[in-house]
Amino acid sequence: MKNFPIPTKEQVSPANQAIFESLNGMVGFVPNLYAIFAHSENALGNYLALQNGKTSIRAKEREVINLVVSQVNNCSYCLSAHTQFAKMNGFTDEQILDIRRADVGFDAKLDALAKLVKATTENRGRVSSEVLENFYAAGYTEASLIDVTMVIGDKIISNYLHALTDIPVDWPLAPALN
Repeated sequence: MKNFPIPTKEQVSPANQAIFESLNGMVGFVPNLYAIFAHSENALGNYLALQNGKTSIRAKEREVINLVVSQVNNCSYCLSAHTQFAKMNGFTDEQILDIRRADVGFDAKLDALAKLVKATTENRGRVSSEVLENFYAAGYTEASLIDVTMVIGDKIISNYLHALTDIPVDWPLAPALN
């Protein structure tokens, strides 16, 4: 595969340069995956608007979704990045591996979420009534289902973009599942 170029701040539009500065301030660097969005005049801003939009999904739940979708899609970049974010949200290394397996024995509500996300991603939105009923029984609502689907879509975008570009992972590599 051809090396996909990762643009520098000087190579992107003024609007994307401002976003690079913001990312650098928040994360300490501009992650490669965000940088490649900046090849497009609008994609980086649009993607960040999607990621940062209002939602009923809590930060920990968002990381469960991100990790499960990235595991299903075998995205080493997103697994590595979201392993770090999951740790920042209080998950242990062992819990993160359990989440990636969609076997969250330490939290019944997050387990129902992980199982819904895995089934949704693997089956392109077609889940069994049992998985959906368990999701609702765990305390989620119809609004939650919509918001979860939005986060799944967000993560699929970045997983697919990494698969298409195969840019280097600039996060500590996530461990392989046994």
